[in-house]
Amino acid sequence: MNSVILLLEQAAEANGAKRAIHAEEGSLTYEALRQKSRSIGGALLALEPKISGVTRPVLVMMKKTPDAIASFLGVLYSGNPYVPLDYEIPVAHLQKILANLSPQFLITDEAGQARLSGLDLGTVQILVHTELEKSPPNDTAIDQAVGMVTDSDPIYIIYTSGSTGVPKGVVIPHRGVFDYAYWVNSTFGVTSDTVFGNQSPFSFDNSVLDIYGALAAGATHVLIPQVLFQFPDKLLEYINETGISLVFFVPTVMISVANSGALERVAIPGLKTVIFAGEVMPNKQLNIWRKHHPDALYANLYGPTEITVDCTYYIVDREFADTDPLPIGIPCENMGILILTADNQPAQVGEHGELCVLGTGLALGYWGEPELTRRVFVQNPTNPYYDEPMYRTGDLAFWDEDGLIQFIGRKDTQIKLHGYRIELGEIETAVKNIEGVENACVIYDAVEQRIVAFVEPQLPLTMHKLRQQLIDQIPKYMFPSKLHAMEALPLTTNGKIDRIALKGMIENERN
Repeated sequence: MNSVILLLEQAAEANGAKRAIHAEEGSLTYEALRQKSRSIGGALLALEPKISGVTRPVLVMMKKTPDAIASFLGVLYSGNPYVPLDYEIPVAHLQKILANLSPQFLITDEAGQARLSGLDLGTVQILVHTELEKSPPNDTAIDQAVGMVTDSDPIYIIYTSGSTGVPKGVVIPHRGVFDYAYWVNSTFGVTSDTVFGNQSPFSFDNSVLDIYGALAAGATHVLIPQVLFQFPDKLLEYINETGISLVFFVPTVMISVANSGALERVAIPGLKTVIFAGEVMPNKQLNIWRKHHPDALYANLYGPTEITVDCTYYIVDREFADTDPLPIGIPCENMGILILTADNQPAQVGEHGELCVLGTGLALGYWGEPELTRRVFVQNPTNPYYDEPMYRTGDLAFWDEDGLIQFIGRKDTQIKLHGYRIELGEIETAVKNIEGVENACVIYDAVEQRIVAFVEPQLPLTMHKLRQQLIDQIPKYMFPSKLHAMEALPLTTNGKIDRIALKGMIENERN
């Protein structure tokens, strides 16, 4: 199993007539997905035959449809990695990616082609997926191209926002996706009868669980219409209508559904597994889910983009008070976790340190950024015997007495104010636990040296009431000094709270 594309071959061979992907635009069986993907792969090879040892990443800028997944898999059939792009990607951001990647091809649809036609994309050739699909697959060329792939070659490159404003291309190998998909299916009891419900955009690596978990099991993958996430009742109704049994949501979605009361109005008996990751999940809303839908398995996953989606997990197996921390758990299979102190020594139980990741799910590095790669993908300092790369996440954590990892927050969100070391995540959790607060985000304004709370309240909330509610939860030196009550917090395309936009609001206030 050198290439993940062989998972599609296996699924199509075992049950080609089974529905592989379902969406508003239509469905594809496994055999139809295989044929469509092989046609795209063959067309790419006709444009540029695969050269042994040479990787040619192919950009894919398409709406979240079955055809987008067919295009990803078509690129894999050509022996190359794909680069999923947000369909609404800003032009300036796209041009930075092109400068870093220097790709030859970009696959899109007719509307995407029209949008890109007036831009200076250099030597990039725009390809429309419907034209590529018309090509009869060249089985010999495809088999040769796939045969050249090794499990250490890239399968995809996902771009993250860099702190300097320059996006970084994280390169993930085939072996990472193999191990992750098999781990997901083994851990959560996935079978060919499982129906995955996709929430995340394909440019966000959480979608890898849906795509390849389903593919590895020969299961069905449903692309949930994005508009439904604005209407929790309709979202739950859609889950029932389509038979979705497993979802992987960002906590913002979980919070929105819990706060809406939809779980009281709409039963979802067929939903067996609820997985969440991407941000800290507050117990207040998790407990609402567990109260109204108690028979499901709930799992808290953690992982930075620089690994294959996730590296730790915790299956919720007991009751938690609203104010309790929720563990991020234990390492996933074939992954290792080190929590290192400032002097690179393994932290003792209860001792805070930086969370570092090792294992087969580790990224190969950043595309075209060897110096940056060397800075963050470093040698394991506890292993003097052989090369063993690890990734420094920049996250703070500790091992608790039960052998579980507890997440604290980012190193760069740990501030020092009035002589005190303060973790913004702790304040954020406390604010979220206030009665009537639906969601919250806490930002440090370094210029004014103050803590700012952005809050979605159900009822009017004043600074006085906020402070009164926080008295029993955090010390007074951690109290926010400014409050912004908002109808809704801004979100990124991935469904996470857009902290950059909130920082921009603070900047605009000063100006």
